[in-house]
Amino acid sequence: MKKIILFIAATFSFAAVSHAQGWFRQPTPNDTLRSTVILPDNSVVFQIYAPNAEKVAVMGDLPWDKPAVFTKEDNGVWKGRLTKMDEGVYRYRFMIDGMNVYDPKAPAAGETSALLTVAPKGDEFFAMKNVPHGAVAERYYWSETLGAMRRLHVWTPAGYEKSTDTLPVLYLVHGGGDTDNSWPGVGAAGLILDNLMAEGKMKPMLVVMPNGTIEVPGGDMMAEVPLFAKDMITSIIPFIEDNYRVCTDQANRAMAGLSMGGMETLEVTLNNPEMFSYVWVLSSSFAPGNKEVYEYERGRLKKEADRYNKNFKLLVFTQGGPSDIAYNNCKETLKLFDEAGIKYEYNEVPGGHSWTAWRRNLYDLAPRLFK
Repeated sequence: MKKIILFIAATFSFAAVSHAQGWFRQPTPNDTLRSTVILPDNSVVFQIYAPNAEKVAVMGDLPWDKPAVFTKEDNGVWKGRLTKMDEGVYRYRFMIDGMNVYDPKAPAAGETSALLTVAPKGDEFFAMKNVPHGAVAERYYWSETLGAMRRLHVWTPAGYEKSTDTLPVLYLVHGGGDTDNSWPGVGAAGLILDNLMAEGKMKPMLVVMPNGTIEVPGGDMMAEVPLFAKDMITSIIPFIEDNYRVCTDQANRAMAGLSMGGMETLEVTLNNPEMFSYVWVLSSSFAPGNKEVYEYERGRLKKEADRYNKNFKLLVFTQGGPSDIAYNNCKETLKLFDEAGIKYEYNEVPGGHSWTAWRRNLYDLAPRLFK
C-alpha cells in the first residue's frame, strides 16, 4: 500500500513540475516597466517594451513644438522624453512602426487613449483635493432626431441627492472627434467644478456633457452640427428637465462648447436665443473657409442683432492665443458680430487649441454663470 501511495505521489509531483515548466515564461523588462515617469521638473519619460520595433513615437494632446525623440536600449525598451510640460491632463498613445498602440500599462485611461496627469503639486485647479465631491453619471436617452439611444454625462454638485433645491443648467459640449466622456475625462470637468464649489466661487448648478459627435455619411463634420442642434432642443434638454430638479427658464440655462462643439453652441443658441442667457464659444467660429456660410451668417446676425442683444446676458468668445488653430477663423467671425453691433466679450488664455486652454476656460466660465 505504501508503494502505491509513494508511486502516486511521485507521479503527481512529476506532473506538477512538468506542468509548471511548461508554463514557465522568461522574465522581460516589461514586467516591471512604468510607461510614464514624471520627473521633478515636470518632464515626462515615456517607455514601452518593443524589442522588434524599428520606430517609436508618442502622439496625443502633447506639445507639437517639442516632440519626444525615442531611442532603443539594449534590453528592447524604447524611451522618449518631453521636457518641462505644463501642468494638465493629457491623452496619449504610442505609434510603433506606423501603428497606433494604446498603452496597456496606463494607470488611467479615457475611452480611446491613456491619460497622463502632470500635476505634482496637488494645488492646481483641476487636481483631486480633499473637498466634498459631486457625482458624474452616465445617462442614456432616446434621441428622436437620430432614432437611437444616446449617452451623455451629468455632473451634480456634492449634496445634490439630499437637497431639494432646483438648479440652473450648463450644457457643455466637447470638440470634433471626441465624445461625451471627454469633458469629465481629459477635461477634468468634475474636479474643476468640485474645487470651485468648495472654494465658494460658483453657484450650485447641473452640468450636462452631451455627445456632440454623430456618425454621418461621408464623415462630414459640418453635417453633424444641425443634427446635434436639433437633438439638443428636441431630446437632450427635455430629458434633463424630466429627470433632474432643474430650472426650466431662460435665465437659468447656459451653453458652452469647444471647437466643433463651439459651432454646435452657436447653431443651438443663435436659433433659440430665448432659451439661453449665457453663451460661451471656445476656440471656434462659423464654418471655416465657407464663404456661403459666412454671407448667410452676416445677413442673419444683422437681422437678429436686437434679438440677440436682448436675450444673451453674457456672450463670450475665447481662444488659446495665436497658436490656436481656430484663431484666424474666430477673428473673421467676430468681424461679423461687430458689423451687426452684437455685444460680446473676447479673451485669450495660453494653451493653443488644447485641453490646457479649455480646462482653464471652464475654470473661468463657471463662476460667472447665473449671477
